Amino acid sequence: MARGRTQNRMEKRAEHEAYERRQAEDGEEREDEEEEEDDDEGEEEDEAPDEEAGGDEAEVSEDEEAPPPKKKKKPVKVKEPKKAKPRKKGQPSRMKLVWKVFNNSNQPVASYEYRQRQDAEEHAARLTTEKKSTHFVQPVKEAIEEKKEA
Repeated sequence: MARGRTQNRMEKRAEHEAYERRQAEDGEEREDEEEEEDDDEGEEEDEAPDEEAGGDEAEVSEDEEAPPPKKKKKPVKVKEPKKAKPRKKGQPSRMKLVWKVFNNSNQPVASYEYRQRQDAEEHAARLTTEKKSTHFVQPVKEAIEEKKEA
C-alpha cells in the first residue's frame, strides 16, 4: 500500500509557474496576431475616406495604447443613524461598579464604592483573621437607581 514518492511542494510550484509563463506567451502571440489582422482591416478602411485631414492622427492614436475608460463613481448612499432600541421592562438603564466583600459561601458581607478598593481589601483581611474563614473582594456591577422627579 505504498503511495510512491511524496510530492515535493517546490517542484509543483515550479511546474505551475512554467505553465503560467507558457500561457502568458501564448496569450501575447494571439494578441499580436489579432492586432495585425486589425491593422490590415484598418488600412483598407482608411484609404477610402481621404476627405478627413485627421485620418493620420487617428491611426497613430489607435496604435498607442489608450488608457481604459474611467469608471463613473456611484453615488454614495448616506446611511441613516441607528436609533436606540427601547429597553425591556425591568432592565436597568445604567450600571455602576462596586467592590463587594464575600465570605467562603459566596454571600456578600459588605459593599464599597469603586474608589474604596483598599478599604474593601482591608475589611476582607480583618474578617479572615477574626472569623478564621476565607473572605475575598470582587468587583460587581449594580444598577444605578434613578430618582424620579415628580
